[in-house]
Amino acid sequence: MLSHVRSMGLQGIDGYEVSVECFITNGLPAFDVVGLPDAAVKEARERVRAAIKNCGFKFPVSRITLNLAPAGTKKSGTLYDLPILLGILAASGAVRLPKTQCAFLGELSLQGELRPVSGVLPMALAARELGITELYVPQTNAAEATLADGLTVYGVQSVRELVSHLTGETPLAPAVPWQPEQTELPLPDFRDVKGQENVKRALEIAAAGGHNILLIGPPGSGKSMLAKRLPSILPEMSRAEALEVTKIYSVMGMLKSGEPLVRTRPFRSPHHTVSAVSLAGGGSNPKPGEISLAHRGVLFLDEFPEFHRDTLEVLRQPIEDGSVTISRVQGTVTYPCRFMLVCAMNPCKCGWYGDPSGRCTCSQASVDQYLGRISGPMLDRIDIIVEVPAVHFEELSRRGTAEPSSEIKKRVEAARSIQRERFGADSARCNAQMEPADLRTSCVLDEACTNLMKTAFERLGMTARSYDRVLRVARTIADLDGAAEIGPQHIAEAVQYRTFQFGSRA
Repeated sequence: MLSHVRSMGLQGIDGYEVSVECFITNGLPAFDVVGLPDAAVKEARERVRAAIKNCGFKFPVSRITLNLAPAGTKKSGTLYDLPILLGILAASGAVRLPKTQCAFLGELSLQGELRPVSGVLPMALAARELGITELYVPQTNAAEATLADGLTVYGVQSVRELVSHLTGETPLAPAVPWQPEQTELPLPDFRDVKGQENVKRALEIAAAGGHNILLIGPPGSGKSMLAKRLPSILPEMSRAEALEVTKIYSVMGMLKSGEPLVRTRPFRSPHHTVSAVSLAGGGSNPKPGEISLAHRGVLFLDEFPEFHRDTLEVLRQPIEDGSVTISRVQGTVTYPCRFMLVCAMNPCKCGWYGDPSGRCTCSQASVDQYLGRISGPMLDRIDIIVEVPAVHFEELSRRGTAEPSSEIKKRVEAARSIQRERFGADSARCNAQMEPADLRTSCVLDEACTNLMKTAFERLGMTARSYDRVLRVARTIADLDGAAEIGPQHIAEAVQYRTFQFGSRA
């Protein structure tokens, strides 16, 4: 009496096949689960036992051995409840499994109802690649599973319903593929921001090229307000990008009810007390961190110097690579984290250093110490640094509204369209991700631009990395102008975004 049920598992944010093998033999009653199960999987024995009895089936009074293959991979979570139950019923002859290529997953209540599980989308995508044609999931997860095109999905509410389907008494209807509503989700708009035209320009450049940006200004100047409106001018995500982001949120169990697909670019704003593990990801059972939750979107770090220095340093490698690798005893997982880094900070502890009002009470040593909390290598990875001045009464009292996000977004999308032509129509790359080979072909400088870059390089003490980043920003500014070649005016504007002096200005 041996049965075999196909299921799925999660490794990082990718799915893989798990075979649930059930063997029932004579002997003293026992129920053993092998194959590196964690505590949640071991507890499935009691949930399955209660669900079988409460659904009117007889639980075998025999020796039951369940193997979750591959046995060398750690199994975690409650999603194996349903395939374990079906394995027992099939091995005992209570049900007959379909001959089609199908897989099952879901958590059980004691009454035999199916409860939702996390990570259904990556498992559904993996099932499709493995040749599975039918996937049985909890009813709540059905819409999410249908995002894996080419897969027949059945949403199941209870064990009784599933058994009736398998026996042919009451067949289930396949889940209808989920379709998003056409209405756009409202986002904070730049029309609400009065003044700060230079900062809006910098944010437009950052959005057009996917550049990292640092906002420096006194309290109340609108840094956070401006940063929170950045997503409203970013281009819409492609379906491939949306699926990438949704996989991460699915694994974390953070999908909104009735909205299985993440359609807007993420905006993550962790508190400055966040730990390095929470930011980068990890843990004993590794999970994605804030930088992965910000994938294809924005990671906003307010009060930048207040973050622990060791925490900030973990960002250096992910910013360069667009991914983060977590290594633990159980294995190694890699999470994507291609995000725009947006930071905001005061110029000193009191926040008023350099303000014409003279309100600053900090000594020069205190200012240097405050600004010195951010390491040079970290600053080197920021493309644009812009000062955000205090807003004057005249600007606040001015009637009318500022330029809306919709108009800025049109210019950003036009620049991104140029970049798609540059890197390929199917590429999700932008200017901030240009490789050295791309710089040689797309950032060719004439003599005037070369002389200007040489002067800036020497006077500002640029590194090779900051030199490349200036070229990338200049290329974006040229794209916004619709210029085929980078001109001196583009270089000059790009250079000015790196002229802020950290440390003593005496």
